[in-house]
Amino acid sequence: MNLSTITLHVPEQSKIAGRLDFVMMVSGALLILFLWAHLLLVSSVVLSPVIMNALAHFFEATYMAQVGGPAIFVVMLIHFILAARKMPFEQGQWKAFVAHSRMMRHKDTTLWLVQVVSAIIILVLASAHVFTVLSDLPITAAKSAARIQNGSWLPIYLVLLPMAEMHVGIGFYRIGIKYGLISSARRAWYQRAEVIMMAGFITIGLITLARFKWLSI
Repeated sequence: MNLSTITLHVPEQSKIAGRLDFVMMVSGALLILFLWAHLLLVSSVVLSPVIMNALAHFFEATYMAQVGGPAIFVVMLIHFILAARKMPFEQGQWKAFVAHSRMMRHKDTTLWLVQVVSAIIILVLASAHVFTVLSDLPITAAKSAARIQNGSWLPIYLVLLPMAEMHVGIGFYRIGIKYGLISSARRAWYQRAEVIMMAGFITIGLITLARFKWLSI
């Protein structure tokens, strides 16, 4: 292999990596929008179970739930596979990364570490959630309440909720940093806004879970 071949090969790899990073960003942005919309729609049960049932019926009658649910799962899987290219799965890589993170004491590095851990948890728990809900259509407030009151789903949701919100909140911030949407001068402000935003969505989720817990079924 001559020098010209090497110089052509390296930029080509860089170009492919850049495209994969862009697809990862787009899939991540779609998942962020879905999660926030899903949380707000389900939280309609706080106002009235009738409203939630009507919204669920609309999404099922238009087949948005039947098609959208599996589609979101596929997007989530693609996003995880693309992100896994950079995850330290091997024990030696993991130890080196943690040691490097502690030594650098760099907040963005720590945030990425949180994303790695939360991504694995979300993939497992969200997959189970999607399968359980879509295999027991139609979606109703009573069925959702029954899973929480009579099953083992409440502890799962209490783990999934903060993990998902932390993951997408950090992801939203990291997208802004990577693509120059957040300047270094505004970084601290966006970090504070990110914490407030995550706390707000987690609070909405906890109120929704409490409503399901005490809903008469």
